[in-house]
Amino acid sequence: MVARTVSSLSLSGFATPWLFLYLLVIAVAVAVYVLIQRVRARRVLRFANMELLEQVAAGRKPRRWRHLPAALLVAALALLTTAMAGPTHDVRIPRNRAVVMLVIDVSESMAATDVAPSRIEAARDAGKHFADLLTSGINLGLVKFSSGATLLVAPTTDHEQVKQAIDKLVPEPRTATGEGIFTALQAIATTGAVMGGGDGPPPARIVLESDGKETVPPDLDAPRGAFTAARAAKEQGVPISTISFGTPGGVVEVDGQSIPVPTDDTSLAAIADLSGGQAFRAESLGDLNRVYSTLDEQIGYQVVPGDASGGWVALGALALALSIGAGILVNRRLPA
Repeated sequence: MVARTVSSLSLSGFATPWLFLYLLVIAVAVAVYVLIQRVRARRVLRFANMELLEQVAAGRKPRRWRHLPAALLVAALALLTTAMAGPTHDVRIPRNRAVVMLVIDVSESMAATDVAPSRIEAARDAGKHFADLLTSGINLGLVKFSSGATLLVAPTTDHEQVKQAIDKLVPEPRTATGEGIFTALQAIATTGAVMGGGDGPPPARIVLESDGKETVPPDLDAPRGAFTAARAAKEQGVPISTISFGTPGGVVEVDGQSIPVPTDDTSLAAIADLSGGQAFRAESLGDLNRVYSTLDEQIGYQVVPGDASGGWVALGALALALSIGAGILVNRRLPA
């Protein structure tokens, strides 16, 4: 997969910005040029026969074009100085050494049909879409949680294996969000211990999709609670991207009774904040797919500085060529 870049003239910094000091040399040269022109003009006006001068100069080009070659030469020098300073632009390259844990809530509330055809079916579709989006070099794992948490797929570059496991997700009782996070952290630690190819552990992220507040344990700050798990993720340098999925009007049928199951955006946003991650919400399959696409942009690629001097060199060379051409056409000599 090729790197993604922005326009060659857009800038995100300079490798050697001190080289802009050469602009002072250009400024001095401009000042000397202006001074020489003024001295020359005064000398001509002082000693010239004005009537004869007007007759000789009558057929010449307007004086305002005399300075065009010099102006183009100054522009060329400035552009080439910018190129020497090592301009950079952002280059987005695929990550080939990263771990992403997809942690999906399969509690009974996921059977709600406020999201067509149901929350759990939409979650399955979007989860598989996310697996397809991620670059092939990323190790993707899957954890489901209800009354407890289960590692369904350890982090792997075989995303088809993850998709097959997602297809088997069905609603189960209760919601143990903290257990889901702790299970994902353990899988990340295990993978990082055996993964080579770098100076340290691979970058990791947890993507947590849920529709409700944790019920096991009821205290989110308990030793195995969701907030405690989020703090542990922060300590391990693993941000959690939470997705609050569903609508405030969701209901499920239990023993013939309709039980409201509104989404709990507050606790999920707190989990993201405690871990150093970002919170999202989605009320439809389309929303969920858009969130996953955004996460793919954040997770699947890293931004590194790339050389952007080529465009500046080309413009500098063009300005220099125009300066030479203008000098020959306007002044019948090279710019000076």
